Amino acid sequence: MRTYYLKRLSMGALLIFSVSILVFSMMHMMPGDPIDLMVDRRVSQDRRDALRKEYGLDRPLITQYVDWAGKILLHGDFGIAIRTKQPVNDQLSRRIPISLKLCGLMFLFELIIAVPLGLICAYKKDSWIDRIITNISLVMTAVPNFWLCVILIIIFSVKLKWLPISGYEQARNWVLPVASGVLGGVSGTIRLTRSETIDAMRQKYVVTAYAKGLPHRAVVVGHVLRNALILITVLMCMSIPWLISGAVITERMFGIPGMGHLLINSIVMQDYSVVQACVLIITTLTVAFNILGDILIGLLDPRIRIAQTEGAQ
Repeated sequence: MRTYYLKRLSMGALLIFSVSILVFSMMHMMPGDPIDLMVDRRVSQDRRDALRKEYGLDRPLITQYVDWAGKILLHGDFGIAIRTKQPVNDQLSRRIPISLKLCGLMFLFELIIAVPLGLICAYKKDSWIDRIITNISLVMTAVPNFWLCVILIIIFSVKLKWLPISGYEQARNWVLPVASGVLGGVSGTIRLTRSETIDAMRQKYVVTAYAKGLPHRAVVVGHVLRNALILITVLMCMSIPWLISGAVITERMFGIPGMGHLLINSIVMQDYSVVQACVLIITTLTVAFNILGDILIGLLDPRIRIAQTEGAQ
């Protein structure tokens, strides 16, 4: 097990390293010069060269990358934003808590709604309740997130005037953003919960439990639900990075000043330092939660743990 986890950690570190090189290189290969965004066209070439030297843009890309990566690893410093001339860490410290709140609420409500509905579909398999919930979830899967945001804004903000279009100061400001994220992601969790529960109910240990005379409630809670929630728990943890990346559109549509909103603005303004920091943070979270999912499934499922141990040997 230890060998397996060390291998996963090494692969994750290598992936983050590769993505950092890719992001750093792609941002510098984009058309345009960030210095042109900082100064007026009438500024002299000498001043432009001085600014380029001040921000280290006159050095070779390899030197720039080593300096950038070294500051992040040793000091957690993402540098200075070219456009705003503020430390990137200061901008992230203001935006990340807002994004975490949005993604946390979406994750919580998705878990509360999707898992019970998936269990109901499994227990009422092929009934009218199962068919209705399954068909609605299939429709919601095909709906793009940005289109869902627009529909919610038109209905509840423009037509009914019940909820505000933008803002984040009050609780009612979070209703539409959270609803758009939950409605967009709940369908996959419902189908996953349904399929895993049905698969668990068909296992031989469930038949054996009934044959021993255990009551239906004990079999469902102690055997079916416990085993079905193993994979669901892991995949829900692995879905957190997707919530964060999906929140980029949600934050933009509802004017929430989170990390996703900052990322889009920085891409438009070619603010290299901010874009690199946001993408690297999202990548790191994706890798970290994937590794956490592997660890959880090994701890929760003895079969996986035994298979990993035998494979390592």
